[in-house]
Amino acid sequence: MTITPELQQRVEDLLADYAQAIDDDNVEAWPDFFTDDALYLVTTLEAESRGYPMAIMRCQGIGQIRDRVTALRKANIFEPHHHCHILSRPRLTRAEDGSIRARSAMLIYRTMETGKQDCFAVGRYQDTLVEVDGALKLRERRAILDTRQVDVLLVYPL
Repeated sequence: MTITPELQQRVEDLLADYAQAIDDDNVEAWPDFFTDDALYLVTTLEAESRGYPMAIMRCQGIGQIRDRVTALRKANIFEPHHHCHILSRPRLTRAEDGSIRARSAMLIYRTMETGKQDCFAVGRYQDTLVEVDGALKLRERRAILDTRQVDVLLVYPL
C-alpha cells in the first residue's frame, strides 16, 4: 500500500490536532487520539537506542491514558504552565500489517505563569497509526527525548 497525499494530510492533521489539544489545555480530548490497546511512552534516546525497557512515563491501554488525565486534573500539584508544540512534517511508511509508521521531530516550549519561557523537550515521535471506524488513531506513540535530563514537571503528556 502506498502513502497517498490524502493519507499524508490525514496523518498531519491528526498529529497537529493532538499537539493543539495539549497546547490548548484540552487534555480531556487526549485519550480520543488512541486505540483502546494503545501504548504511550516517554523515554530517552539513550534508553531507546540501547533497548532499555524503562520509560519516564508509560501508559498501556486507554484506561491508563485516561488515568493520566485524571491525575493531572485532580492529584498532581504543579505550577500552572502552557506548552507550545512545534512539529516537523512526519515521514510515513507502511508496515506489513497495514499500519502506518510516522516519525516526526518535536520541539516543545513551556511558558510559566511568570512569563518565563524555556525549551522543555526536544526529540522525536515514533508513531504507529491504524484506521478505526474510518478515523486514524494512535496505536503506539513513543516520545523519544534527545536528553536524559528531564524536568520534574512532566505532568502534561508530550
